[in-house]
Amino acid sequence: MHKSAAWPLALIYMGLIVYASLYPFSEWRDQGIVPWAFMSAPIPRYWTGFDVATNVVGYAPFGGLLALSVLRTGRFKHAILVPIAAATVLALAMEIVQSYLPARVPSREDWLLNTLGAASGAIISVALSKLGAIDRWSQIRARWFVLESRGGIVLLALWPLALLFPPAVPFGLGQVLERVEEAVGAQLVDTPFLDWLPIRETDLQPLVPGAEMVCVALGLLIPCLLGFCVIRARLRRAGFVLMIVGAGVAVTALSAALSWGPAHAWAWLRLPVQVGMGLGGVLALVLTLVPWRASAALLLLCLGIYLSLLNQSPESAYFVDTLHAWEQGRFIRFHGLAQWLGWLWPYAALVYVLSLIWQRDAKN
Repeated sequence: MHKSAAWPLALIYMGLIVYASLYPFSEWRDQGIVPWAFMSAPIPRYWTGFDVATNVVGYAPFGGLLALSVLRTGRFKHAILVPIAAATVLALAMEIVQSYLPARVPSREDWLLNTLGAASGAIISVALSKLGAIDRWSQIRARWFVLESRGGIVLLALWPLALLFPPAVPFGLGQVLERVEEAVGAQLVDTPFLDWLPIRETDLQPLVPGAEMVCVALGLLIPCLLGFCVIRARLRRAGFVLMIVGAGVAVTALSAALSWGPAHAWAWLRLPVQVGMGLGGVLALVLTLVPWRASAALLLLCLGIYLSLLNQSPESAYFVDTLHAWEQGRFIRFHGLAQWLGWLWPYAALVYVLSLIWQRDAKN
């Protein structure tokens, strides 16, 4: 029997909600009011449709995933009550904690809209279940994926979301070295341990077009190889490659449109990117013929090259401006939901593939 991917996805989404709700995690202080004072505050004068939509939509996937988790246990009577109760407690806790963050404003309306969003997601999941959509998905999963595939499905479902936060290189996830160095250096200032850090003699240099092409190709090839580790038939692997390329292009264009405006949705599609996409797609189609173990080995090799190239290049000036727009503008609510996915996805895939090899070897 397949293990449901809904429960780990719900836990991951809850963690991202906590991050997005408490960002920027700085200047904590007691503001001299009880943490639940917002419950009796007057209705705010200024309230936009964007605020309403983000509060509802932000919690809808959480409620939907929790409902799916409950449905898979067979407790149909609790499929709506459990998500509503969990979302109510989580949203209320986030608003209370925000009372200690001057940069965030706790709101009764936010709490109620978050609960409404989770309830909407749960109701949609239950309705889809009654219409047979959940059973249909179970049948599709049984035909497409091997038995122990939950971790791979979770990572593949998160890959498009990770691309929403604008990367410095298209499909370039996991570029964290420069920020980690800065964060560690800031923490070790005025300590003898600062001298232990490796110091580069030269600054990081931007990727040349050839290296950018390789990063783009590997950025598309890596999720395809991950899929090959858990997808059964070779013909379905080929269809999966087309879905990955389509999803990657669509989400990257959406990210560019959100960051720079709809007129610049395709500004990222430069010649090295086009060649890299073609190369990655062709390689993925050729590699549909290899067994899962070879796919896993190639995935580990590609991850090593990919992360090495990306982390030897700096963030571009345009990318820094984009980060400022996301961190300070109206996208702040999505800041944690996508940024951490973009940073951690390749490393999570690395750990998953190593564990997959270990588990299957242990059974043999």
